[in-house]
Amino acid sequence: MQEQFSADGPSGGNVMHHRLALATLLASLTLPALAQTPAAPTLDYEYFKARVQPILTTKRDGNARCISCHGSGTTMRLQPLAEGAATWNDADARKNFELISARVLPGDPDGSRLLRHPLAEAAGGDPHHDGGKHWTSKSDPEWQTLAAWARGATLADDAALPKLNVRIVQTNSAGDNVHIIDPATNKVVGVVTGIEVGHGAAAAPDGRWLYVSNEANSTLDVVDARTLRVTSKVPLTGHPNNVSISNDGHRVYIAIREEPGAVDVVDTPTLTRVKSIPIEGAGHNTYVTPDGRYVIAGSVAGKTATAIDQRTEEPVWVMHFDLGVRPLAFEQNADGSTKRMFVQLTEFNGFAVVDFAKHTEVQRIELPKLGPGKEPVYEGGNASHGMAVSSDNKRLVVDSRLNSAVYVYSLPDLKLQGAIDVGVAPDWVTLTPDGKTAYVANAGSNSVSVVDVVNMREVTRIPVGQVPKRNITARLP
Repeated sequence: MQEQFSADGPSGGNVMHHRLALATLLASLTLPALAQTPAAPTLDYEYFKARVQPILTTKRDGNARCISCHGSGTTMRLQPLAEGAATWNDADARKNFELISARVLPGDPDGSRLLRHPLAEAAGGDPHHDGGKHWTSKSDPEWQTLAAWARGATLADDAALPKLNVRIVQTNSAGDNVHIIDPATNKVVGVVTGIEVGHGAAAAPDGRWLYVSNEANSTLDVVDARTLRVTSKVPLTGHPNNVSISNDGHRVYIAIREEPGAVDVVDTPTLTRVKSIPIEGAGHNTYVTPDGRYVIAGSVAGKTATAIDQRTEEPVWVMHFDLGVRPLAFEQNADGSTKRMFVQLTEFNGFAVVDFAKHTEVQRIELPKLGPGKEPVYEGGNASHGMAVSSDNKRLVVDSRLNSAVYVYSLPDLKLQGAIDVGVAPDWVTLTPDGKTAYVANAGSNSVSVVDVVNMREVTRIPVGQVPKRNITARLP
């Protein structure tokens, strides 16, 4: 008798078992595949405001700025910049964010119009962009910043900034560029262009930005330290001279070299001039004391040094001298507070020593006279201009423009340790963090002397731009 198969019988139970096993297997194959489909990332507003928006105002060699075309007359129309503003306020930045976000495919930089249009066709960009091609490759730091934003980067996890290295930043007072020197090789490793008659420079503590006073435009120029491109220009109240920066990097203080005299204050997060602090006489230099408590503003015309409380941004005391106040340097107490202030004075080949707590001059030291056969440099600047104290408070390095030499004094006793001949008319000096090497700007020979202040010798000279003067030591990408 032939056996009958039934769902109710033993054989039917096997069929049901196999069907259930097959269904379980199919479920195990399909459910993970669905779960692996990633959700599109969210475009972060704060990252856009801090990292992407400056790209829209950046000047690149040979190109118009994005804002120059997209400020009017195009479909992608950015909010207008307020008069005197270098960037957008928060309300307008949010409108720009919505506008730009529509040109981005979250998670897909290569498919985003914002990244394709300004990219060279050979690098994967669109065939044409009415605004020109701003990036020749995807390795450009600006393109990488946009790509990171498209992938969902936030400020908290932003790893776009490379490792920071010590750099010497040299402005050129009769040129239109700023040179970046690597002290490890004593070579120029970068050049900032488009800053005509640059005076002073300051660097953000995190290494992202450089700030340079532009005498031609009466602006504070903001430079992206990765690309070395000028991203913004903050209008000032008058002709600027030297600048300094608060220890937290939130404020830049600019000496205004016009009567009646002032220090302009620029808030760096908003790139806005928020205050102009009156001082006695047109300003020449500003310094933030090493402990960050005071901003000291010197005036040549007023023959004054004004101390400004950095917290309140109000003057708290003024010192009067018999000669115009030029560069300054500071010696610290053991607790980091300021012990003495060293002051170079108009047409005095040396410096004054000031008890900082008492606001009193206690000594005046004249630099050595020139030896036989050496000719002084009388034109183009002050007799002694440029000085620096080493980070360990053991050395004071002083320029003599008159003598074309630098002098090293020991601290705290102020004993002359040696003299080193440099290029013509040294006008400024900055020290490496270990205090062992000085970089001396030679205004009369368009070079920077590298000086070993331990062994008292000039190591080399580095050609730079036209009439180099102010320089700083910074940590940059």
